[in-house]
Amino acid sequence: MSDILIVDDERDIRELISDILQDEGYATRLAGNSDDAVAAINAEPPALMILDIWLKDSQMDGIDILKKVKRDNPDVPVVIISGHGNIEIAVAAIKQGAYDFIEKPFNIDQLLVVIRRAMETSRLRRENLNLKRRDVANTDMIGVSTAFKTLMGQLDKVTKSNGRVMLRGPAGSGKEIAARYIHSNSARASAPFVTINCASVAPDRMEEVLFGSESAGNGVEPGLLEQAHGGVIFFDEVADLPLGTQSKILRVLVDQQFTRVGGHDKVRVDLRVVSSTNKDLDAAIKNDTFREELFHRLNVVPITVPSLEERREDIPVLAAHFIADFNASQGLPLRKFSDDAVALLQTMIWPGNVRQLKNLVERVLILGDGTGPIEARELPGEDENTEEDGRVVLSGALATLPLREAREAFEREYLLTQINRFGGNISRTANFVGMERSALHRKLKSLGVVTSAKSGMRIAHVDEDAEIDG
Repeated sequence: MSDILIVDDERDIRELISDILQDEGYATRLAGNSDDAVAAINAEPPALMILDIWLKDSQMDGIDILKKVKRDNPDVPVVIISGHGNIEIAVAAIKQGAYDFIEKPFNIDQLLVVIRRAMETSRLRRENLNLKRRDVANTDMIGVSTAFKTLMGQLDKVTKSNGRVMLRGPAGSGKEIAARYIHSNSARASAPFVTINCASVAPDRMEEVLFGSESAGNGVEPGLLEQAHGGVIFFDEVADLPLGTQSKILRVLVDQQFTRVGGHDKVRVDLRVVSSTNKDLDAAIKNDTFREELFHRLNVVPITVPSLEERREDIPVLAAHFIADFNASQGLPLRKFSDDAVALLQTMIWPGNVRQLKNLVERVLILGDGTGPIEARELPGEDENTEEDGRVVLSGALATLPLREAREAFEREYLLTQINRFGGNISRTANFVGMERSALHRKLKSLGVVTSAKSGMRIAHVDEDAEIDG
């Protein structure tokens, strides 16, 4: 959408207008009849059309073409020109959506003024629509852990391409933020970012939501694919796409065009597709709930977004970021977490991942008293938390074990948590727990605790095949 399409059945007129506009720095395309005009529009919508009302040897006249353009490409301004101008024709053209009407023979300066105004109006309208539908959200990627740095390295590489990306990771890990980061740092950053939450749309409405609809009563209602033209469409939790819709999405990926529900004309789109899933798509393919060919089309560049458990080192910086964000957006207190509170955050279980951490921070800021440091006692209680009199409350499972087994179970879980808290760094773990590094290694071996690489970092876990001393 960068040139001007001139449609006039008189060759001398269209070439004259083209020469004038090219002298002014505009790119142009020419069409002498309705068939050529429609073909040019379908190939690539122009930035503006100059359209003659009367077209000899054509199946459609200018008003018919105008109706089609405003139906299929409502953002394209159309300037009507005619040598048979009268008030009725001008009024009809404006009612059908024409930007302006100019009678032949026209004044060149007048034509240029109208074109400049129409182009500027169209640009402002597109920018306004894009701002409304981009659903602008925070795209800050926050972290210092090895797993986070590995993720960022992969994201930075794909921003430079136009390849399709599939983001895998558990719910709440930040897959949509990663998708927005790809968009905002790519060549499409100024174009729309449109999200379709595949799990939240009713299956019987999915195609209307994606492809839009067309009817005599309601006219054209663009779908999300059309709204994302030129930018990025993000299929959030793509495994939840209805099977019938999957085949049509596959066709869009191949042809870059589709037909609206109830319509007949092809709508061309230029899209980059980013998708996400927290499900096992290989299993879904085997169960015939996800099309294998669509998977291969979407999974050009697979990227794993690590869980919060895999990046516990990032919890303090993420928490501080959320505090600053809530302070700026909601006026909540600008507090800090105490060292004990940070340690507890890093040892907690986070099934909801980053989203759960953000919700917890907001809850603490809302319910907390004062502006001082956030203490561990303000965090949600767990079985392992300490009561006011200093006694440790045992979980039911731990309390039923003999002392030796209970001690080993506690030591194993405690050291697993601390190692993962420090990103697999044994030296930092030893320093925190107050043990010599060699002694810690011996203790880990006796407990059957080992570390292995995962998502670019070391993760501690119990080796089921190891012989545990005792």
